[in-house]
Amino acid sequence: MRVLIAPDSYKGTLTSVAVARALAEGWRRARPRDEIRLAPLADGGEGTLVAIEAAGGWRRAEAPARDPLGRPILAPWLVREDGTAAVVEMAAASGLSRLAADERDAARATSAGTGDLLRAALDAGIHDVVLGIGGSATTDGAAGLLAALGARVADDLASVDLGGLDRRLAELHLRVACDVTNPLLGPDGAAAVYGPQKGAAPDDVPVLDARLARWADALEAATGRRERLTLGAGAAGGVGFGLLCLTDRLASMELRPGIELVMGAAGFDAALAAADLVLTGEGRIDAQTAFGKTALGVARRAQAAGVPCIAVGGSVTPEGAAVLAAAGARAVGASEPPLPLAEAIAAGAAPLVARGERLAREIR
Repeated sequence: MRVLIAPDSYKGTLTSVAVARALAEGWRRARPRDEIRLAPLADGGEGTLVAIEAAGGWRRAEAPARDPLGRPILAPWLVREDGTAAVVEMAAASGLSRLAADERDAARATSAGTGDLLRAALDAGIHDVVLGIGGSATTDGAAGLLAALGARVADDLASVDLGGLDRRLAELHLRVACDVTNPLLGPDGAAAVYGPQKGAAPDDVPVLDARLARWADALEAATGRRERLTLGAGAAGGVGFGLLCLTDRLASMELRPGIELVMGAAGFDAALAAADLVLTGEGRIDAQTAFGKTALGVARRAQAAGVPCIAVGGSVTPEGAAVLAAAGARAVGASEPPLPLAEAIAAGAAPLVARGERLAREIR
């Protein structure tokens, strides 16, 4: 058999590469003659660079950038081997993972480092960029990102001058991996929904929302576009909004589901066409799996290609299993019986190795 193993990471436990390798190790114990191809995936958040790099055809680069608190760092990004395209991961420069828990500051955190990485891609002569915006630490509406690209932004976000914006943006084709549909403002907006996980106390949320409203007034006036209500405007603390407002100043700009963009960059469809079976998975397969998560994206592609699909979850709820069953995939847990979260984390890759072996022995 030809088996394609294409999981997401088990967040906070194992990278997508580690998950894929563990399942493959178990599978080979039972069926050593099968041809196995690893295609680890991600949804546009942390781990996107690792997943796409593992697919081959890309090389890793580093550029000077700023972390969410403005401290200088070297941040990674990817360049296609032929130098024509790049992948930038917002989490690499402006992510929560760059901060200790006691450093999280939703009001102070800046997206400037992501702008630094986009500028590095432009400096390299690249005009085709995939930008994953998951895992951000920021709630600045992309003000820092735009400032890094030449805009002049007032400290209170009440005004912006785009006259100095990098002219090379007019040649940039930007595809943004975005898996949320929140607007910029209000009870479903960037501050209210995501501010607390970025360090905002309850009293901070209305202050952040008001600041984003001032920024929306200023940026919409400067660009002539009204994007505050657009689905996805609230993504990454309003980075979705800032980039949507720039649409007319770019060669092209679109928000797309993260798993679709990562699959495209990783050459997933070509690998799927040569497979007899697909194994996918993610840390938790539950009701949220229905909202564009990796396992569902893989299951749908496999169903369309007529290839059987099995999804392995760190945990699996009946709702999650039903979502995947509707896409023609079978969902199984990594452990039998399921382990408590702390024990599952401590067990590392071992349950996935065992599950891979059990699945291989079941195959006829």
